[in-house]
Amino acid sequence: MKTLAITNQKGGVGKTTTCVNLAASLAAQGKRVLLVDLDPQGNATTGSGIDKAQLKHSVYHVLIGANTLQEVIIRCESGRYDVAPSNRDLAGAEVELVNEIAREIRLKTAIVKLGSAYDYVLLDCPPALNLVTVNALTAAHSVMIPMQCEYYALEGLTDLVNTIKKVRIHLNPILEIEGLLRTMLDSRNMLASQVSAQLFKHYGNKVYDTVIPRNIRLAEAPSYGLSALVYDKSSKGAQAYLALAEEIIARNETNTTVTANG
Repeated sequence: MKTLAITNQKGGVGKTTTCVNLAASLAAQGKRVLLVDLDPQGNATTGSGIDKAQLKHSVYHVLIGANTLQEVIIRCESGRYDVAPSNRDLAGAEVELVNEIAREIRLKTAIVKLGSAYDYVLLDCPPALNLVTVNALTAAHSVMIPMQCEYYALEGLTDLVNTIKKVRIHLNPILEIEGLLRTMLDSRNMLASQVSAQLFKHYGNKVYDTVIPRNIRLAEAPSYGLSALVYDKSSKGAQAYLALAEEIIARNETNTTVTANG
């Protein structure tokens, strides 16, 4: 089971769009997928067709120890993946956990109890470097960083990479950057090309080959509680996420083979 934290403290970079569409795309490749919504806004929940206002139990209850992950999981039938949903209750977890023992490993402990039920667990992190995000980074094997190719994105990336290094030292020694995902890319934009070149220069093969374009279908799909793959499979956005899923699977199978061969 691979646990992947999808995070960027900068909002509006396509993080939740990536979580929902990657979950559906991995499921379309025959993988068993769990999407864990760790954002109090609950956008990954509603984007998966789940009414966050009607939740009896959520990720909040998992973090405070009231429920197990298994008890809060809901099936997204259209996308063929499972969701551990969230709503604004999660905002209270930050305050309630502050004085708790082992507060940084609550999510990791909950995920370990799932055993081998899933091939991929995707963690949709809030746009902040807070205790919930630290829980995600502690629970994850690796991190995907969605980012727009603009100047300020490079500055924010440095802060995030430094946070990942701190978590690796103090809480999760196996944590690594899985990849940098270029989102909302407009190929006609010269700055986007320049930033893209800088990413390859500094991060090399950590930059995914797959690029997510600006695409109206990706923006429309969440209002119907669907992934772009279900909403319009032929759209450029849906096809890009299918390509990303294939790239991730290929990378992980290569890494597994390398590890096995020692």
